[in-house]
Amino acid sequence: MLFDILSNYDLEEVYISDINAELINVYQTIRDNPDKLIEILCNMQDEFISLDLDDRKKYYLQKRERFHFLKIDDGAVEKAALMIFLNKTCFNGLFRVNQKGLFNVPMGAYQNPLICDRENICAVLERLQKVTIVCQDYKKAIDFIDNSTFVYIDPPYRPLTNTANFTAYTVGLFCDDKQKELANFVYDIHQKGAKVLVSNSDPKNIDREDDFFDTLYQDYQIQRVNATRIINCNRVGRGKIKEILISNIQEE
Repeated sequence: MLFDILSNYDLEEVYISDINAELINVYQTIRDNPDKLIEILCNMQDEFISLDLDDRKKYYLQKRERFHFLKIDDGAVEKAALMIFLNKTCFNGLFRVNQKGLFNVPMGAYQNPLICDRENICAVLERLQKVTIVCQDYKKAIDFIDNSTFVYIDPPYRPLTNTANFTAYTVGLFCDDKQKELANFVYDIHQKGAKVLVSNSDPKNIDREDDFFDTLYQDYQIQRVNATRIINCNRVGRGKIKEILISNIQEE
């Protein structure tokens, strides 16, 4: 969503935030220190591609372990490079952490992964030059938002099954009470005159009687759209499913 908007509109100000510190560090590093990032990624790519399968697995686990314990404050560029490396070589590009907050995705089966995508990094660098990038709770964006702001919110999706939390994005889970807090925030910024769009899972994929979001956002427009999901341990969550888009924007 961010890069589609940046590619199509000339905006006065752009503000993005996320609670995932590693992700935000990647964006900040691409914007502020791209040359060093590219250098590290090129070295990782050369090292990884030259190895046989067994040695690749060992190399992957070494980098994953390094990623676990390297603090951003001690090595922001290396931490960003490690996250990109893991994203390019792990199973299905999945980001998942365990209850201790440690990235635990196994290595994927790729013959020749493009770990250092210099062209893409340079394109992202260009787009991010005027973007404010912060790692913080979404509620702290309230002071940025006014009646000329478009706000897109992409929270951790409500699980479709009891086992869906295996894909935890951060250590803290986004339970139904958190979803209700988010709905209150949406109401607050709606009152400020902002245009708001929220995406989430559609519980009616599993239970046609589950009106959780329909009730929570009954004063807004809810649109159900098709989405394709590949990564899921349960067949119900794979393939074509519905997601919901919640908006206060009146169609013209």
